[in-house]
Amino acid sequence: MNERILANVGGMPISDRDVDEFLAELGERGRAYNTPEGRKRILEQLIDNKLFLLDARRNLLEAEPEFKAQLAKLRDRLLINYNAERAFSSITVSDAEAEKYYNENADKFVAPETVNASHILVDTEDKAKEIYSDISAGKITFEDAAREYSSCPSKENGGDLGDFGKGQMVPEFDAAVFAMKEGEITAEPVKTQFGYHIIRLNKKSTGEKISFSDVKGRIKEALLAEKQQQAYSSKVAQLKILYPVDILG
Repeated sequence: MNERILANVGGMPISDRDVDEFLAELGERGRAYNTPEGRKRILEQLIDNKLFLLDARRNLLEAEPEFKAQLAKLRDRLLINYNAERAFSSITVSDAEAEKYYNENADKFVAPETVNASHILVDTEDKAKEIYSDISAGKITFEDAAREYSSCPSKENGGDLGDFGKGQMVPEFDAAVFAMKEGEITAEPVKTQFGYHIIRLNKKSTGEKISFSDVKGRIKEALLAEKQQQAYSSKVAQLKILYPVDILG
């Protein structure tokens, strides 16, 4: 496939492939620029780069000692990174290894317990008890009571708070709701910094096992990082035998 030349700067061409490579170097940020307008801005940046390069060559900046010193440092860093990449490039983690880890660490792959609850929030304990009494007597539904009396924005949904896990609510509310049974309504109002709550537990989901397919990628990444760290430590230990290190400070 032929490259499409987008610009020439002092005889130096800039192609669409140059723009693609620049975007790739930006990583995740590059996605935002992969639009007609974004690519135009990248092209402008590449043109600027070529201009500075041509100017540097015209002024023989490559021969300056300070540039040579910077180039030497950069070359060393590139060589270090290249050597490390070569050393660890063959390290892989198979699906079988990941599944073995998954089976041997089943307790780590359990979804946290969650609940679905509704509440009615009022300012006083007496008011909360009165509302609870009316709900228990069938004079009003929980949802209608929430819409009429609750000061929480959830009143618009009949007091429904949706699903949440431990620690997402204030401690007093959290302790009460996770100790309840499905369908239960708190007979005694639960006091928090916001006021008095009448809570109904709609549903409780106990921790379910997360499937291997859902966590395979995450496990493989973790195992790969662990293998690479072990290989790194081993490589450093070998190199210290070849090249003795004397710490003088």
